[in-house]
Amino acid sequence: MSLKARLMEDMKAAMKEKDTVRKNAIQMVRAAILQVEKDQRIELDEEGILEVILKEVKKRKSALAEIEKSNRQDIIEDSKREIGILMNYLPKQLSDEELEEIINEVISDIGAATMKDMGKIIKAAASKVKGRADNGRISKIVKEKLK
Repeated sequence: MSLKARLMEDMKAAMKEKDTVRKNAIQMVRAAILQVEKDQRIELDEEGILEVILKEVKKRKSALAEIEKSNRQDIIEDSKREIGILMNYLPKQLSDEELEEIINEVISDIGAATMKDMGKIIKAAASKVKGRADNGRISKIVKEKLK
């Protein structure tokens, strides 16, 4: 089953179960996918859909930091749940050790030694992990390695 079809089926199930948080999270992702497709006049493949989902997760994580300042537990819990729901559509996330191993390979392949090479390393590592780790984690590990 394609990711698009899975999103549609899960949204229907959420509607039947009257699970508004899950329905809203899936609906927003579907809307974002549709927006990208209309803007670029293309039909997204699985990789493109994963990128959209990653962007939506990133948006929600950054919004969560602001929401936590409001000290409203109900909204905080719903936001955390939305992130968890969307994470289910992404490939299994790499552990820090696995990610570090991939970054070490990239550093040795490129022959990087200074902070000037950081962009090249992040770009190469991001293409290798494709959705299994976010660029923030990659960047953090690269900075530690190049110090």
